[in-house]
Amino acid sequence: MRLPRPGFRTGLTLLLLALGGGLALLDLRGPDTIQQIPRDAAGEPDFYLENAHLTRFDAEGRLHQQVTTPRLVHTPKDDVTRLETPHIKLHDRGGRLWLAEADSGRLGPGGNPLRLEGEARLHAPAEQWSLATDTLHYDADTGHAWSTTPAILRQPPQHVRGERFDAWVHDNRARLTDNVRGHHPPETFEESSS
Repeated sequence: MRLPRPGFRTGLTLLLLALGGGLALLDLRGPDTIQQIPRDAAGEPDFYLENAHLTRFDAEGRLHQQVTTPRLVHTPKDDVTRLETPHIKLHDRGGRLWLAEADSGRLGPGGNPLRLEGEARLHAPAEQWSLATDTLHYDADTGHAWSTTPAILRQPPQHVRGERFDAWVHDNRARLTDNVRGHHPPETFEESSS
């Protein structure tokens, strides 16, 4: 005995159902580029951004901080924003630009203070000096940058090392303290005669 041959409409219906089922399975997989949502002791984040550029303004509406990072994660439990390899532009009240970068960073509750960790660097392009340390803190309200880890301050051709660093960006002042050592080459005749 032979089974009846299905009609055109039945075959088309079965083909569409198979195609729809295949597309539904592909959709469940999701895109390959989405990474795992980070979780830590601070809890699950309420948002995270990739390839982010964050611009912050002070209470008077002046630009004072720009952050560029491949990924930032905010956790509402502690109101902290964590940054991966941030590049930061700090603008002081005098209009000078300061540059900072590190392996990681975090903005405290309300966006202040900023803490940079792992090969943290602070540059003052106008004064041509740079600071390298392991951990650097910055209070945007007071314009105070500091490090309690050993730091090296370079302003070619000289460099100075110390156990603690403080800078007040609005006042254009910097200080190294505790076990300070440095290299200050003597002024040459050519430099003094010019």
